[in-house]
Amino acid sequence: MSNINILKNGLIKENPIFVLLLGMCPTLATTTSAINGLAMGLATMTVLVCTNFVISCIKSITPDKVRIPVFVVVIASFVTVLQLCIKAFLPAIDEALGLFIPLIVVNCIILGRAEAFACKNTPVASVFDGIGIGLGFAFALTLLGAVRELLGAGSIFGFTLLPETANILLFVLPPGAFITLGYLIAIVNKLKKA
Repeated sequence: MSNINILKNGLIKENPIFVLLLGMCPTLATTTSAINGLAMGLATMTVLVCTNFVISCIKSITPDKVRIPVFVVVIASFVTVLQLCIKAFLPAIDEALGLFIPLIVVNCIILGRAEAFACKNTPVASVFDGIGIGLGFAFALTLLGAVRELLGAGSIFGFTLLPETANILLFVLPPGAFITLGYLIAIVNKLKKA
């Protein structure tokens, strides 16, 4: 499989949110705005790319008995570095995403890609897989956040587009995440059949 096909695979065929339905906790909790969705998506993508690369490099020296614990330690290391960088350089993002940055460690997308792809492929292919899946995740979170922000607050990325009287508070609350995600998945499924 070529690197371009690996990228397309993560964006379209194996989109973690709209197709595989993985990573629902950060998807539903952090997407109250487009910027939060984009930030969470990019943070997850960074960890995913780095983890895939390292796991692909160490796969031949990792015994099968300790494979999963080694994967978790690698993921946790990158999440810790990412969290410290976000705290130092992007305090507003750190405040908005809070607890969900450390929870990237247990995101099933990252461990799943390590197990399904990185430990069976070359480091270069694993990096492309991380970029593809990460971009698909970031796109889905940003789209979900943008729709929720537009309908709930009348803005996208903080730019007001609708008058305050058109805001539907439900969409910035937890039930709005479920409703919006359900409709977006239905639209994606309809487009795939067309």
